[in-house]
Amino acid sequence: MTVYLENESQISFDFLNQKSLEELIRCVAEYVHCPYEPEVSITVVSKDRIHELNREFRGVDRPTDVLSFPMMEYDEPGVFDGMSFHQSKTISPETQELVLGDIVLCAQVIKEQAKEYGHSEWREFSFLVVHSLLHLFGYDHIEPEQREEMERHQKNIMNQLGISR
Repeated sequence: MTVYLENESQISFDFLNQKSLEELIRCVAEYVHCPYEPEVSITVVSKDRIHELNREFRGVDRPTDVLSFPMMEYDEPGVFDGMSFHQSKTISPETQELVLGDIVLCAQVIKEQAKEYGHSEWREFSFLVVHSLLHLFGYDHIEPEQREEMERHQKNIMNQLGISR
């Protein structure tokens, strides 16, 4: 597994390290039965920067907590043998790992939401990484039944990790 981590924000978190990220990624990859070793890029940014990215890539003119940029397309979420997946599958020439994509998190929003929801910053950060990884594996929450499925998976994964509110 390869995790590229960059903190571009002025905020630091004591839990933001390779080991904790690898644990989160491995848990989600195993949960969806990913048959490849994953490669993921994670960047922590300021509120201004995520606002810019949200406007540029989603057309939404406000900050957000996390953005996901998947490398693959899936015929169905978490299905690794469909035509869309095989046509879009990206294997890193350096690591021979499956390049899942990029996750961009907003440090300030993580702090704000943790306080608002009454749980730890670690819980908020972990939840957002799990949520974003599910997007990288093809899950979405546009339709109500998609949302329900994604929420169920998020809850199951967070329980497996032993991270509660």
